Amino acid sequence: MNFGNIELNWLGHSGFLITNGKNIYIDPYNLSKNEPKADVILITHSHYDHCSIVDIEKITHSGTIVILPPDCQSKITKLENVEMQIMIPGDEISAGGIKVQAVPAYNKSSEFHTKSEEWNGYVLKFDKVIIYHAGDTDFIDEMQKLSGYGKQGNEFIALLPVGGNVTMNSSEAANAAGILKPMIAIPMHYGAIVGGKADAEMFVKLCGEKGVKAEILEKI
Repeated sequence: MNFGNIELNWLGHSGFLITNGKNIYIDPYNLSKNEPKADVILITHSHYDHCSIVDIEKITHSGTIVILPPDCQSKITKLENVEMQIMIPGDEISAGGIKVQAVPAYNKSSEFHTKSEEWNGYVLKFDKVIIYHAGDTDFIDEMQKLSGYGKQGNEFIALLPVGGNVTMNSSEAANAAGILKPMIAIPMHYGAIVGGKADAEMFVKLCGEKGVKAEILEKI
């Protein structure tokens, strides 16, 4: 899917590859051996299906910037010649020519993704294109603070988990999309460990009922 000079591809589960002259990965997992090398990698949290050292090793090279929460640091220190940027919710940095904002991602009642862990969702800002990757999260109050991105003439894209089981399910994710009001909402976190395509299809249907365009990306 293209937004001007930015191409967005779904890698399966919660993984995405964004290209804009550079290769920017979010939560790479179960990659093929032929993915292009990364300029920037963003890791939302330390669970194996998001901070997969085997997959990160496939795409790093000298100078790759890895953005991560503090508890992923011990895994990434095993890699040579990468630059680590540690972020917690509320932090903002520039990396690889893009602005990155870390935002909260957590479960309100489950012990799997607690708020105290300070794990991340990310907002990536490319001029007038803004991409929000929600990470593993429930529908949380902090999402309301992001709704302004869709009201400022931006192409605002929201990548939202729909698989349920310690993330939002399709109904909850559609409710989040209704608050965020992105130009387009894209389902993720299904088809590998939890959730299936039916969850993504239900998300698209429910978003439509809320007047939000949603689309399923085919895995590359």
